[in-house]
Amino acid sequence: MRMMPVRTSEPRLSNRTMSGLPSSVKVPAYDRSRITTGIAHLGIGAFHRAHQAAYTDAVLTSGSNEWGIVGVSLRRPDTRDALQIQDELYTLAIRDGDSEKLQVIGSIQNILVVPEDPQAVLDIMSHPDTRIVSLTITEKGYCRDAAVSGLDRSHPDIIYDLAHPATPRSALGFITEALRRRRAQGTAPFTVLSCDNLPANGETCKNVIVQFAGCTDTDLAHYIEETVAFPSTMVDRIVPATTDEDRISISRTLKVLDQWPITTEPFSQWVIEDRFPNDGGSRFQATH
Repeated sequence: MRMMPVRTSEPRLSNRTMSGLPSSVKVPAYDRSRITTGIAHLGIGAFHRAHQAAYTDAVLTSGSNEWGIVGVSLRRPDTRDALQIQDELYTLAIRDGDSEKLQVIGSIQNILVVPEDPQAVLDIMSHPDTRIVSLTITEKGYCRDAAVSGLDRSHPDIIYDLAHPATPRSALGFITEALRRRRAQGTAPFTVLSCDNLPANGETCKNVIVQFAGCTDTDLAHYIEETVAFPSTMVDRIVPATTDEDRISISRTLKVLDQWPITTEPFSQWVIEDRFPNDGGSRFQATH
């Protein structure tokens, strides 16, 4: 669902207005100005905001302030446009029958849009502080050919990215180019964390990225295969599409406008395979 920004003089959810929210609304219990980026997330949709971003908010609350998220939209600016004017804050409404608990999530620091500035995306992914690149890009985003159980080399984005590695379009292209840059600058690789509902999603992601890299650089493909961690995960949470009624109801409770809140159920599950490097995402895994 696409939700366009509302032009209004009504106060919006923001760092400034958050302190005036009703006491029943849970707000970040950490200083957002002290958070540094540790995660780049490709595919900044509703599921991520109800799931991984909420878990990360809890990690930040525990005192681990190095796990802020920079979200990446691979296609459209909708989410960025809605949340940028709210300091990237949004409300997570956890609904159980007739009851509702509201929580403001503060773990997202910034949102980048690939068609506008692919270099900014590569810069954040190549930065030494970024230790996890996570993904919710749906099955189509892995550009797989089911007939060969591997990379679809005829996919338009793959053809483009192989010809233009410095300005990629696909998640595979971004991950591969960022790993190449980190290797060249002597920076340890990040952990690649697929959060899509695919069997053995870590291994699936690794296979297509190694094959993609091998199309142009067999040394890089070997480096990725031998040194980059691709833990498999299991994720579960029901996240309905946000409606205008949701937005109106939640904003009424907040007494400020939330342009794009998220609704979900109380149940949530995130199981991560213990396959992190010692100096990388294991610190996140231990606190999530």
